[in-house]
Amino acid sequence: MAKTSAVERNRKRQKLAERYAAKRAELKAIARDKSKPVEERFAAQLKLAELPRNSAPNRIRNRCEVTGRPRGFYRKLKMSRIALRELASNGYIPGMVKSSW
Repeated sequence: MAKTSAVERNRKRQKLAERYAAKRAELKAIARDKSKPVEERFAAQLKLAELPRNSAPNRIRNRCEVTGRPRGFYRKLKMSRIALRELASNGYIPGMVKSSW
């Protein structure tokens, strides 16, 4: 099991990213629009820099929903390889057979 503080920090980042997603997308669109004046684009870039760093989606770490483990993460299953193996060996995943020799 991962540290509770690390899991909660990541959860906080997810909430911030959701809250600021619309504002961030709007400012990015203005900053990338070449038809706008340079001053307006620069002002949008400065406003974007004022947003909280943790509201950026690339700061969110993929973590296992079962254990909170940050490494060995399968996106499709939203869990780590270790949690997947444990659930498969206990027979909780239908159709999955764990080989052991």
